[in-house]
Amino acid sequence: MNLPKGVVALGLVSLTMDMSSEMIHSLLPVFLVTVLGASAMSVGFIEGIAEATASIAKVFSGVLSDWFGRRKPLVLLGYGMAALTKPLFPLATGIGAVLTARFLDRIGKGIRGAPRDALIADITPEAQRGAAYGLRQAMDTVGAFAGPLAAMGLMAASHDNFRLVFWVAVVPAVVCVLLIAFGVEEPEATRPAAQPRFAITRENLARLSSRFWWVVAFAAVLTLARFSEAFLLLRAENVGLAATWVPMILIVMNVVYAASAYPFGRFSDNGSRRVLLVWGVLFLIASDITLALAANVWAVGLGAAIWGLHMGATQGLLSALVADAAPADLRGTAFGVFNLLSGVALLAASVIAGGLWTLLGPAMTFYAGAAFSLVALAGLVARR
Repeated sequence: MNLPKGVVALGLVSLTMDMSSEMIHSLLPVFLVTVLGASAMSVGFIEGIAEATASIAKVFSGVLSDWFGRRKPLVLLGYGMAALTKPLFPLATGIGAVLTARFLDRIGKGIRGAPRDALIADITPEAQRGAAYGLRQAMDTVGAFAGPLAAMGLMAASHDNFRLVFWVAVVPAVVCVLLIAFGVEEPEATRPAAQPRFAITRENLARLSSRFWWVVAFAAVLTLARFSEAFLLLRAENVGLAATWVPMILIVMNVVYAASAYPFGRFSDNGSRRVLLVWGVLFLIASDITLALAANVWAVGLGAAIWGLHMGATQGLLSALVADAAPADLRGTAFGVFNLLSGVALLAASVIAGGLWTLLGPAMTFYAGAAFSLVALAGLVARR
């Protein structure tokens, strides 16, 4: 299947930025706990605030991209802002500094997310959207396992010098911004001759169908079950994996995610989206139970691999469902609303996970995730 060149270009943009981000994020929970003395509750709070911030920003950037009829400037602004925050991580000396860096970094992510996803829908025929979003997710995830792999090598070579790894992560972030500036073109079709009305109005929100709102509600419940991946890293450290090798857990998860996202996207384009959603939820339940029962690093690795299958089956598919359910001139707004509510759910999920971890231990954290997954599955099965 031949996809538009713009989809490939945006995939490369995602790859380089995710490589930069995951070089930092694959070590950040352990850095917070072992170097800065943070608790698991603090890690959950920081991750939840960061991701919720990104989701709130996506609403405004998505709406603005619909209003202006332009996507690329906001995509460039978002990735550029994220690149500028990378040096703050190696300079951090306390939890507050890390929270500030993550907050600003996620604002950048929020600014770019909805316009980028809407731009993919703008340039891709409807019959190819599952594959297009799957390819972007796959390339994004290549960066997501290349980053931890690089981090792990640098940690081994530098005798666990966290700050050195964080400085090296600045390089791919700069490359990402250059790729957007010179390699991504926006089609003329997204630039209307007349300035449209501001997108957030009662009339426009009424144009978002019940099908769209069902996708939003389902994704929010599913997000409650899928808290921050920082807890996968903490689980690996909890069963005795040394800090140098903790990024291996993200590598395992993201290799499976990258390998499965595009095939699952193609599968969904063949009319099997409901079946794929069911399998995606079942994968998450299996992952949570495996991680709850894990007594060694091999079990954590297996749980992370199944988590990757869940991500590959659901993330691109949910984006395709949003794109299909939204009017063309409201796609940015639709992705913004979708990501806002998912982000609020992620904030709640991460805080709940951190609290359960601190009060009742790691196993109960993952059992709770499995319980929320069952609620999502029940809603999916009940809907005809």
